[in-house]
Amino acid sequence: MERLKKRWGIDSNFQIVIICIVFAVTGSAAAKLAAPLTEFIGLARESTSPWLFWPVRIALIFPIYQVLLVFFGWLFGQFAFFWN
Repeated sequence: MERLKKRWGIDSNFQIVIICIVFAVTGSAAAKLAAPLTEFIGLARESTSPWLFWPVRIALIFPIYQVLLVFFGWLFGQFAFFWN
């Protein structure tokens, strides 16, 4: 645990817990927000080839995740960690 704290530049185990929670919440929120966005651009899972649908959806998740990661990091008081 000490190696992880040193590598991440954090001081307490509580910060590790908060950072893990931020990663979990961000991943879930990004995946959840990608669904209506794919429908908005006209891609429905039922009517679109999986070879097109999934790469587009995954490509949409990446920028959503990056923005949400900083937002949730700020919300949980770990903005500096996620900004760097």
